[in-house]
Amino acid sequence: MSNKVIIDCDVGVDDALALILAFHSPELEVKAVTGVNGNVPLKLVFENIRKVLSLIKPQDQPHIAEGANQPLEGPSVYAHSVHGESGLGGAKIERQADETWWHFFHGPADELITKLAYQHPKEITLIATGPLTNVALGIRRDPEGMRRLKEVVSMGGAVRTKGNVTPYAEFNLFSDPLAARIVFESGLPVTLVPLDVTHQVFLTSELLEKRVNPLGNAFSKFVIDAIGYDLTAHQFLRREVMFLHDPLAVGAVVNPGLVKKERLCLQVETGKGGHFGQITEVEEGPEIDVCLEVDAKGFLELFLSRLG
Repeated sequence: MSNKVIIDCDVGVDDALALILAFHSPELEVKAVTGVNGNVPLKLVFENIRKVLSLIKPQDQPHIAEGANQPLEGPSVYAHSVHGESGLGGAKIERQADETWWHFFHGPADELITKLAYQHPKEITLIATGPLTNVALGIRRDPEGMRRLKEVVSMGGAVRTKGNVTPYAEFNLFSDPLAARIVFESGLPVTLVPLDVTHQVFLTSELLEKRVNPLGNAFSKFVIDAIGYDLTAHQFLRREVMFLHDPLAVGAVVNPGLVKKERLCLQVETGKGGHFGQITEVEEGPEIDVCLEVDAKGFLELFLSRLG
């Protein structure tokens, strides 16, 4: 049986790669894709969801819904320097006008999440690859509905390693630390996929030259264009390697044996200052599963095999 999933994302480059991995994995049944303000503004996120689905062309059309267009508190921060102004790096996708690859849900994302959870109690894993705003809104609006989820798997945070926005904070948690605190303290079954493991899985020039480019399909072209790799110069244009942050969150659901977890009680810093968005381990409070080790070779083989 396939695992039913909802993917809540802020489609930048690695979210797009996560969507490709999810829809190309027979182990998963993607029921919905929801958008949240994050790497780029919500309007662009939702446009990118439809563009990526137009590329994938899923036969079982998922529902799609727009979510939060700002964090629970404070101003929005974006990652244009990483994902480009469009959110898809250097990739260009023409979205199809007939919209045959999805069903549009007219309510907010958190309402769609709980609606599906009621329809499939304890069967749906919510994979959150962006800020946790939509998840927190669902907990606030309908905690009983959110408890019908099987699990929440969240890419975010830096537990025992440095952040990627500040020395202490990772982007998704930095974007909405209050939402993360609400989710971590909710009592829901949560698995965190932090930088501690995602920094161990990345695409190199060698992998792109030997494993991705020879595929010669629309997905391999998208990967190369989106991440900004120059096949002529044999080098990345904007980075040294491409970390597969969000795809690993999907991979941990496709094959949970790829990661090793510890039960930890985590506290999220929501106060203004240099430690805003930082995770710290504390002794008391609700515990969540945290991925701290990964079979990097096994995951990369999974990811690359699903691009075909």
